[in-house]
Amino acid sequence: MSTPLTDDINAIAIGADADSAQTHAHEATTSANADDGSSSNAATPASSEGQASRQSNLQRIQQRKLQVYNWPHNKKLLKLAIYSACQTPECNCNGWKTPAAQQTVRANARTDNQPLANFTDPCRNCNHILEKHVTQLQGLSGAEINRLLAAVVDVENIFMSMHREDDQDTKRVYYFLFKLLRKCILTRSEPQIDGPLGQPPFEKPSIARAITNFVLYKFNALPQREWQTMYDLAKMFLHCFNHWNFETPSVRKLQVSNPEDISAYQINYTRWLVFCHVPAFCDSLPHYDTSLVFGRTLLRAVFKSVCRQLMDKCHSERDRMPPEKRVLVLNHFPRFLGLLEEEIFSANSPIWDPDFKQMPSNHLQTILDKTRTIKQENLKRSGSDVSIGGKRRRVEESDDVSERTVAEIVATISDPNYMCGPDALFQMQAPRDEAAKVEEQRKLIEFHVIGNSLTGPVNKQTMLWLIGLHNVFSHQLPEMTKEYISQLVFDPKHKTLALIKEGRPIGGICFRTFHSQGFSEVVFCAVTSNEQVKGYGTHLMNHLKDYHIRNNILHFLTFADEFAIGYFKKQGFSKDIKLPRAMYQGYIKDYEGATLMHCELNPRIVYTKFTSVIRRQKEIVKKLIDMRQKEVRKIHPGLTCFKEGVRSIPIEVIPGLREAGWRASRAAPEPQPDADPAPLRNILHAVKNHGAAWPFLKPVDKAEVPDYYDHIKYPMDLRSMGERLKARYYVSRRLFIADMTRIFTNCRLYNSPDTDYYRCANTLEKYFQAKMKEAGLWDK
Repeated sequence: MSTPLTDDINAIAIGADADSAQTHAHEATTSANADDGSSSNAATPASSEGQASRQSNLQRIQQRKLQVYNWPHNKKLLKLAIYSACQTPECNCNGWKTPAAQQTVRANARTDNQPLANFTDPCRNCNHILEKHVTQLQGLSGAEINRLLAAVVDVENIFMSMHREDDQDTKRVYYFLFKLLRKCILTRSEPQIDGPLGQPPFEKPSIARAITNFVLYKFNALPQREWQTMYDLAKMFLHCFNHWNFETPSVRKLQVSNPEDISAYQINYTRWLVFCHVPAFCDSLPHYDTSLVFGRTLLRAVFKSVCRQLMDKCHSERDRMPPEKRVLVLNHFPRFLGLLEEEIFSANSPIWDPDFKQMPSNHLQTILDKTRTIKQENLKRSGSDVSIGGKRRRVEESDDVSERTVAEIVATISDPNYMCGPDALFQMQAPRDEAAKVEEQRKLIEFHVIGNSLTGPVNKQTMLWLIGLHNVFSHQLPEMTKEYISQLVFDPKHKTLALIKEGRPIGGICFRTFHSQGFSEVVFCAVTSNEQVKGYGTHLMNHLKDYHIRNNILHFLTFADEFAIGYFKKQGFSKDIKLPRAMYQGYIKDYEGATLMHCELNPRIVYTKFTSVIRRQKEIVKKLIDMRQKEVRKIHPGLTCFKEGVRSIPIEVIPGLREAGWRASRAAPEPQPDADPAPLRNILHAVKNHGAAWPFLKPVDKAEVPDYYDHIKYPMDLRSMGERLKARYYVSRRLFIADMTRIFTNCRLYNSPDTDYYRCANTLEKYFQAKMKEAGLWDK
């Protein structure tokens, strides 16, 4: 059977220069083996190998590329000469080829320590010397040379994979990609896959979105622990699907009789090879996750066979699994797959609806609602109460300043003549970003959010800025490898807020937004060394906050090393993570030796203008104080009533006292102890002797759990409660209940629901409440 897609690939494969391309590939692989003394470095993932072998092959490919990157410059040019066209006028040779006399010498190259070729060796094809094939490469940067060499390694791997492959359809696709990369090296261009294949994504909604919708649709009402289990199973299925080797169309024909199904599968299989499978080990090609670019058509075609093979593999490896994973995979996974199959093949399942609303699960929504309620109550309290001398009083409406008075003050402090003399030139405690804001107003610096794209065009200016930002991050973050920085800066999922001065980037913040989770991860943040201590870092972060507020993202997370913690604290980040762990666990990258920090944004604040507003408010308050002091300084006549025999008067009748701000206050009654230590001592003794009390008998040892006190700010344990009880600290039973409850709350905050500690906290809390009720000490 033939389709337009297969006809196109067949036409490419049967091209007139097929023999020439194969000769080039033979030259390349022979050169690679001779350079290394071994052919193992050019290994590629075979379709029949397992996941461990796949990872091993990918590591060998990366090691091979790193080895090539470290070659001397001339050796790199010798390697590229095989793929470079001769620059002699009217010569059509598209790559230097080893002279016949030297081919027999190559086998002994490992022992001679002699170069495999030199720049004066003639080409077997055109007789021009090797140097004529590399003259156009002399002026290229080291990064561009390395990019071409990486493509060369990928060409060699594709060539070897093509010869190992038995399936003719797959072999044609390998040959298509081989020719594509070969041409890109020749023209020094980026690979662009055009034609009847189309561009990702091929179907919406994607498989990943549908699986996410499935979890929210089917398991939204489950308790937190069961919901987390289903969520983990969904992640496991998507991970397996992204790394799955699908069966070839020729094998598929033996199982399916419908010609339309076979044709659709052949097109999707070719797309999967070109955009997902081959780019996984040839990163010169744009790579996409299978679950993000394919939709219902591919999933329906392969779901049953994938599930069958997946469960067979799970059963065969059951003895090597830990007990917890064995229960998860063998008991829960089949049920999960069964429910998923119903939705995949259902004609009207809502999980494939593009407008499906992804509401948070019930327990997460409860946590968020409680957090909002607490914040609103705190705001109400802070708006109605003012703390003076440790006692709280209600603010009376009569104390409010009239709008007219405020308007007059604003008009005064806005007058250019208001601040003059030394204060105008040398402002005390000027904001850190004040100089940067002035430069931005004068158009000396600019801020742009930029990023790479694999599906749309990227203009030259954006690409130059990304390269410049890569250099800034590489110099300022020496602990990070250049390859890792490149991977994230040029990743289309990451964006970078660039600080541009005189047309070039001098700093930036690289970040990735997780829209479904409501937060962004700050990955890199740096300003070039000669532009530091000018307030650029603070102004950069303020711009980033305003950008996220406009996009309705109100949380930042970042892993900060020991040198960056101070900066992030100044920008409002805290080690106290208020975002529920389930919202970010499994999404952000974890860095060894770094501290996770969180920042919550207030959507009512414009952060780039925040310091100016605060300074303006400060000036208004100073002016109000001056006005009030003028009133207070008024001299009142002295009291004459004492000369007339009066022994005492109420304090509030003293002239000028109320004008000075004095208000009558009612003395708070002394707290009366309502806690008898004997019943509390008996209850504490019973709790200590319970079988689930063993994790809470003494304080957590920092040597055993180093990060515990980073997350738990107010620790408590049963030993400390006993000491407090002896010291008669518990003057009320509510204090006793609060300390006991803190033990259980801390445990659940630090430990995940599937741990023994978490279960012990729940069990012991129920026992404690039952004992308090028995003693009649428990309030509803």
